[in-house]
Amino acid sequence: MAGEKKILAVLAVAMVTIVHSFSFTIPTTDRVSKRYQTSSAYRSSLSSSALGMATWSNGQAIKEYQDFLSTGKSELEKEDDGPSVIVQSSNPNNILALTDAIIGLGKGDDIVLNPSDSLPATLGDRSSYPIYIALPPYELTEFIQNLNDDWKSRAEDFVFFSGGKVCGVVEPILREFGMCRDSMTQVLVGFSTPAPGTGLGGTTRKPEDLSCMIGHDTRGDEKWAGESQSCGKWNAAVASRLDDNGIRCKPVFYREWRRAMWERAVFDCVFNIVGSVREEKTDHADVAMFYELEASDMMWELANNLRGGLAVTLIYGFEDRLFSMAEMRGKDDICELPDEMFDYSQNIFPGKCLMLKEYLNYAKDKCGLLQGVNVPAVPSQIDELPSKVRQGNLRADGVI
Repeated sequence: MAGEKKILAVLAVAMVTIVHSFSFTIPTTDRVSKRYQTSSAYRSSLSSSALGMATWSNGQAIKEYQDFLSTGKSELEKEDDGPSVIVQSSNPNNILALTDAIIGLGKGDDIVLNPSDSLPATLGDRSSYPIYIALPPYELTEFIQNLNDDWKSRAEDFVFFSGGKVCGVVEPILREFGMCRDSMTQVLVGFSTPAPGTGLGGTTRKPEDLSCMIGHDTRGDEKWAGESQSCGKWNAAVASRLDDNGIRCKPVFYREWRRAMWERAVFDCVFNIVGSVREEKTDHADVAMFYELEASDMMWELANNLRGGLAVTLIYGFEDRLFSMAEMRGKDDICELPDEMFDYSQNIFPGKCLMLKEYLNYAKDKCGLLQGVNVPAVPSQIDELPSKVRQGNLRADGVI
C-alpha cells in the first residue's frame, strides 16, 4: 500500500508539472499607471513583460511553415539586377513618387509602362526581368483583375511594395489573388521617396536610406531598425539595386519578411493616428517624445491582435525599434491620415482594436479627418458581455 501511495504521489507531481509547462499567462503590466515613468525605464518594463504573453494556435502559420519545408530550400535563390519594367498608374494624379525612386535607383536602362501597355518579350539580353508594380494600393485590385494573358504569364516576375505612407499594406489584396507566397517578390520600403522637383535645379532627389543602427546585441552584432527587406524570386536583384545606392536591404524568406512588414504597419498606423489628432501639426518624432504612452498602448493592442488574428508574432524588441525610428528619422515627417490610404494603413488590423477605433472616431468626429471613409464604430459594452451559458445558466435561453 505504501508503494502505491508513493507512485500516486509521483504521478500527481508529474501532472502538475505537465500542466504548468503548457499554461500561459496574460501580462498584468498596467501601462496606464506608469504614465510618469521615464521613457527608457517604461519601454524596458514592457519589453520584459512580453515574454509572459499568451499565444494562440493558428493553422495558417503551420501550413506556411509546412509549405516552406516542402520546398527543401535552406538558402535564398538569387537573381541578378538588370534592366527592369516599372508599372505606373495611367491616371496622372495617381502616379507615385515611388516610380521616380525606382528609376533613380536604376542604371538608366529601365522602362516605364502603364497597365494597358504590352510587356517587351526581352529586356536587355534577358527574357525574364523584374516588373516593379509602382501603383497606389487602391489601384492594385483592378490591375490584377484585368491582367491579360501576357501579363498573367509574367506574374512570377512582379515586385510589390509595402510600408510607409505611399505603399501601405497590400497583403489582403495579394492574398485574395493567391499572390502571397514564397516565390512572389515583395519589398518593404525603408528608403525615402522624394517628390519630383525637390532636388537641385528642379531635379528629383535620389532616395535615401531611412534605416538606423540602434545599438548592439549580446553577441556584439549591430541592431537595425527600419531597414528595407526583400523576399521572393527577385529579392537579390532588389537588394543589389538598393545596396548600390547606399540603402541597406536585407534579403529574407517570406515568413520573416511578413513579420517585418506588419511591424512597419504598426508604426505607420500608430504614429500617424496618435499625432494627427493634435491641434498643431505633429511629426513622428514629437509623438515619440510627447505621446509615448498613448503610442505604446496602441502598439501592444495591435501586436496582440496580430498574433491572435493573423498568426503574426512581432519580433522581440519591436517597441524599441519603432520608437527609435521615430526619434531618429521622424523629424519633419508630419503625421497624416489621408482618406485614400485608410483601408491600407489603419483599417487593416484584426480584432476589436478598441483604442485604435476610439482614436479613429475622435479623428473623424472632433478633428474633421477621414470624412470620406466609413470609420468602424467603437464596439459597445453589450458586445463584450458573455453569453448566458458563461454566466452560469444551464441553458442558453436562461432557463435554469
